[in-house]
Amino acid sequence: MSLFVIGDLHLSLSCDKPMDIFGGWEGYVDKLRENWQSKVSPEDTVVVPGDISWVTRLEEAAADFRFIHELNGKKIILKGNHDYWWTTMTKMNKFLQENGFDSISILNNNHFRYENFGICGTRGWINDNTAPADAKVLAREAMRLEASISSAENEGLTPMVFLHYPPVFAGDCNYDILDVLFRHNITECYYGHIHGRSCEYAVKGERDGINYHLISSDFLKFDPYFII
Repeated sequence: MSLFVIGDLHLSLSCDKPMDIFGGWEGYVDKLRENWQSKVSPEDTVVVPGDISWVTRLEEAAADFRFIHELNGKKIILKGNHDYWWTTMTKMNKFLQENGFDSISILNNNHFRYENFGICGTRGWINDNTAPADAKVLAREAMRLEASISSAENEGLTPMVFLHYPPVFAGDCNYDILDVLFRHNITECYYGHIHGRSCEYAVKGERDGINYHLISSDFLKFDPYFII
């Protein structure tokens, strides 16, 4: 069994919002399927940190979720800033169950065990801490991350963190999220959200004891990133 990660699938099989109009995204669905199926086995696990589907309502998302479900392996998904279909855990789990999408699980205030590691995470939020509304969202996201990491630690697992938004980007820092990471001695953090030329300014590698990994799908050339 192996663990992989890839974020920002931006699927639009359920709606008319193709990503092919953007540079580097031409034929991305076929590339993603081919790379995924050639690398990931049915026994493996893939974490998908946000921006799953462009639909705005969960009931419209069946085609996108079916695509993900039919890919190899167990998938653990969390919320991104474009996942407007995201709703309560009860409704999402009911949707997955009713459609037979049993290879997909939701990461939200919880964790999933992988060997001796805890797969933890949350969406996060923007690094610009200027608007009062953003401060409230950041505080809530930090609490969700705290809950996720603590749940893994309570089972004696070593947490690894998956976020949608980067906790650091260029010269900006999201101190609410970083405080949680530092207090729990997190050493591995995987994030997406960043695309195109902005990837040049993304923090990659070790900074202040944390190894940062950019895993947005276009940056990875639509090829799932092997973790362990």
